[in-house]
Amino acid sequence: MYAYDTSSPQRVFETYKPFHHVFDAQGQNLLTNGPDGVQPYSKDKILYPHHRGIFIGWSRLEFTGSRYDFWGMGGGASQVHQKFLEQIAGPVLARSTALIHWNDKNGEPIIAEQRQTTVFRQSDPIRGGGLLELRTELKAVRGDVELGGDPEHAGFQYRAHNDVDSGGKEVKATYLFHDDGVDPKKDIDLPWAAMSYRLNNRQSCVLHMNHPSNPRPTIYSAYRDYGRFGAFFTHTIKSGETLKLCYRMWIVGGEMPSRQQCISRYSAFVDCPQVKVLD
Repeated sequence: MYAYDTSSPQRVFETYKPFHHVFDAQGQNLLTNGPDGVQPYSKDKILYPHHRGIFIGWSRLEFTGSRYDFWGMGGGASQVHQKFLEQIAGPVLARSTALIHWNDKNGEPIIAEQRQTTVFRQSDPIRGGGLLELRTELKAVRGDVELGGDPEHAGFQYRAHNDVDSGGKEVKATYLFHDDGVDPKKDIDLPWAAMSYRLNNRQSCVLHMNHPSNPRPTIYSAYRDYGRFGAFFTHTIKSGETLKLCYRMWIVGGEMPSRQQCISRYSAFVDCPQVKVLD
């Protein structure tokens, strides 16, 4: 989802940042949330613009003494798609690389991002799903940039469809970690977190994997029952320098994969020669 439309305030609200939607195995129903969701736990059901599909952002970005919200895009901040640098598709994978400008309120870029998304077809005829890898390069183009926020409002995130929030306890999200006793509110640098939720009378699961070369400490926000979870860190990008990040997601239908299956998927990710070295 990469349109940027300034024709009306409503369209600005709907299009102020690119994100990726995920469909079910049949390609008919969305598993992820768009700009039409509501704020979890909100009594007056305020529109909740921050959580959209698979997305990345920081709520407290510091630049030249000013603070910008590149999570909810407050204060005129926006992530604006400029062009596709690459688009390929075939029977095994599909890939796009997009140039995205993180703009200040005057429409000038603070960060120039190259976001590469690759989706690999999976052969499981029952569980379906896909394997998604996101590599992104964030370049500070006009001065030092401090990426700040908190685990609830920053990082590389996934948000389940809003029907998970509005539904009963039987559809709510549950989580799995690499070991017993893990507390994501206290434990840092988790290798991965997995989430399961029910939508359209079918269970869906997402394994979110954090490459060890990404900045540390990393905190996983993986406990909200409405289905928003992801990896968060703080970091300073010096002027003219580029921060490279790499994540992978395994998205499948059916019950939660076993812990050993998740561990195996993560090992395949970090041991892959193509992603071992990111520079």
